[in-house]
Amino acid sequence: MKPSQYQQLYQDELLTSVIPFWLGKSGDETYGGYFTCLDTEGTVFDTDKFVWLQGRQVWCFAMLYNQVEQKQEWLDFAIQGAEFLKKHGRDEDGNWYFSLTQQGDPLIQPYNIFSDCFAAMAFGQLHLATGNAEYATIAQETFANILRRQSDPKGLYNKAFPGTRPLKNFALPMILTNLVLQLEHLIEPSVLEETIDAGIHAVMEEFYRPELGLILENITLEGEFSDSFEGRLINPGHGLESMWFIMDLAERRGDQALIRKATDLTLSLLEYGWDQQYGGIFYFLDVKGQPPLQLEWDQKLWWVHIETLISLLKGYLHTGDERCWEWFEKVHAYTWSHFPDPTHGEWFGYLNRQGDVLLPLKGGKWKGCFHIPRGLYQCWKTLEAIAQKKSATPLLQD
Repeated sequence: MKPSQYQQLYQDELLTSVIPFWLGKSGDETYGGYFTCLDTEGTVFDTDKFVWLQGRQVWCFAMLYNQVEQKQEWLDFAIQGAEFLKKHGRDEDGNWYFSLTQQGDPLIQPYNIFSDCFAAMAFGQLHLATGNAEYATIAQETFANILRRQSDPKGLYNKAFPGTRPLKNFALPMILTNLVLQLEHLIEPSVLEETIDAGIHAVMEEFYRPELGLILENITLEGEFSDSFEGRLINPGHGLESMWFIMDLAERRGDQALIRKATDLTLSLLEYGWDQQYGGIFYFLDVKGQPPLQLEWDQKLWWVHIETLISLLKGYLHTGDERCWEWFEKVHAYTWSHFPDPTHGEWFGYLNRQGDVLLPLKGGKWKGCFHIPRGLYQCWKTLEAIAQKKSATPLLQD
């Protein structure tokens, strides 16, 4: 297919399948917020509310309102989720809980800083949509708290014994490279640039290992390799997702060399993580080929594949590297033949190694309204840009 045909496919899937599913199935009309534990058909099977998924869904509908169409129902849906979070989501120190009951009572303490990250994204995006100064303040206070906590994100909830094997994890630096652009309109320019510099350095200089062509999930505090379960861990999806974040930052700065490096790393990570026997991308691998600690290592997950498609398309848009397009078509074929549910809408999240649906749910504790709609939107807009570039450059036309 041509880029314009792919573009229409991704656009239609977002607007006629995925978004109507969440809009029609997930809203809690009694207490506010969203149900994320939804079965195949979208029926609620558990009413607990996970704060990071609440924030992600607020962000998603606010983003659609800002970027796609100013539909009042999208904005209203985002606002009611934000109001639930504003009322119930934080402890007295401003840290965001991990989970709540349906009514909003705290269930799990604020041990996970990702709740804060996605709350900041949510309120920042909603401020753009509404101009509500209170939403801006919440986003700014939360972001400042993230920066304060980033060297010790779990604090008193850290299970590791102090000092024996202290490690730095990739997830937070990765998320910050995306979060900082989401909050650009609310952050002081000096803080913005410092955060961008630190994020690029962490991803591309500390966790990236050029001798391997891979990104490690954990490194020592000194930036060295740790020959342990955690230190040998490779999460191909994390690395692949981070590459389009880096490309966005590089595009903002006009740094073509960084775009090229992120594109090459996308291809390296994908070649490493691809299952040559059954297709799809492994969830976890051990860099030395040892058995991974995670028993789910060989599962194929929704977010890994949609995020990979974004990085491949952005790499192709910026560099014209045909390997990106070839891999895009290969990953697209696997993804669209396994994850979308044409009967009930939305996508399945968890496949076994062979590609069979492992869990029939559409949402749960870890899967919500985020990766699929964000990914479909990003792919749609990037394919649109590719099609426009080809039409403007006759030699690039299909």
